[in-house]
Amino acid sequence: MILSDFDLENYIRDKRLVISPFDKSCVKENGIDLRLEGDIAIMNEKLGKDFVLDPYSEEHISKEYVVKKAVDRLVIPSRAHVMLTTVESLKMPDNIMGFVELRSTWARHGLSMPPTIIDVGFDGTITLEVVNNAPFGISIKPNERFAHVIFATTLNRVKTEYKGFYSGQRGIRLPKALK
Repeated sequence: MILSDFDLENYIRDKRLVISPFDKSCVKENGIDLRLEGDIAIMNEKLGKDFVLDPYSEEHISKEYVVKKAVDRLVIPSRAHVMLTTVESLKMPDNIMGFVELRSTWARHGLSMPPTIIDVGFDGTITLEVVNNAPFGISIKPNERFAHVIFATTLNRVKTEYKGFYSGQRGIRLPKALK
């Protein structure tokens, strides 16, 4: 079942769903908008088009992105893939998960974002993978509402909550090396 604004306000009031910092104006009819922090990770252009990333190599993963923190403007170059992070940290209860999507205004400017799932039990900020499909760069101010989360309840409480690599993240967490 998808949660309404009424449901979400009650879960937040009762501290079953924790969003910090919480801005009541971000609660929408059937979800919550998330705002952008001032950090951006841009794929490292210096690696060049002949570079072949080995996703099993810690060394390769450490060179894949260039991270800029606390910038005044998040500039996403044309045709670039970047990672952004949310201002809000979410602590999910044992029976709610979330679907994160790009707000439609940003999609209309040429940005796209693969769907992100917030697992039951997740605790942390949300890292967003974003692609600029436009033939020009796009500038975004930190604190801008950028993504929208639709929350859904599971039929039952889960037996095992999420405790993976990205649990507890604050800010952008780069990809892990595969094993």
